[in-house]
Amino acid sequence: MNVAVVDDEKVIREHLQSLIEKCRPDCRTEGFASGEELFAARKQFEIVFLDIRMEGMDGMETARRLRERSKDGLQEETVLIFVTGIRDYALEAFDVAAFHYLLKPVEEKKLSGVLERAVREVEKRKGCRQEQLVFKTRKRSVTLHPEQILYLENRGRKLVIHTAGITGDKVIEIYAAMGGLEEQLGVSFYRCHRGYLVNMAYISEYDSDSITLSNGETVYLAKGRYHEFVKAYMHYLRNGGRVFV
Repeated sequence: MNVAVVDDEKVIREHLQSLIEKCRPDCRTEGFASGEELFAARKQFEIVFLDIRMEGMDGMETARRLRERSKDGLQEETVLIFVTGIRDYALEAFDVAAFHYLLKPVEEKKLSGVLERAVREVEKRKGCRQEQLVFKTRKRSVTLHPEQILYLENRGRKLVIHTAGITGDKVIEIYAAMGGLEEQLGVSFYRCHRGYLVNMAYISEYDSDSITLSNGETVYLAKGRYHEFVKAYMHYLRNGGRVFV
């Protein structure tokens, strides 16, 4: 899940990023010093932590523009969380449908609770918006629910979808970017290697350099991602993640 932290104070910005990644290892954070920098990145962020008083485009104006872009269909609706040292903007925060309003200095326990609720909100919106995904091959379209996907594999210019065989096709080849599907599939999937995205519901065992799935297939686990993977997988299990083993 992609999370943006927008604050013109570098120390606070980096501190928030480290707390977010500690609380949710499956979140990828990026920091921005202003609203202008956020929009210049031209990226979709499911959650945005936003300071209010900043040089240039302040937090409220940034929030309004994010909402306008959602209405215009330029991006999906973002879960907005204001982080500020001033209580007086709380009413304005309601005007832009802010999810929460955190006061500085932010405590880890408080941030963790708000972040968990924000992630659940993102997942709920995704579930309501799109239960199934449509993949186009050269000859036809195939509709899959994420639970039917074991893992995805980069293979040259193609993306190979390995399924549980429910559709009759165990392997489906398409032309698509792994990053785009990673965002669509959400936190139940983990990018264990630059070439693999695995559905954690089908993990049967793992070691320092590989993950074994319920059908006996093995995919690579990048050594540099082992500890992050374990945290993400344990978090998935503790929070009621489904297991098909």
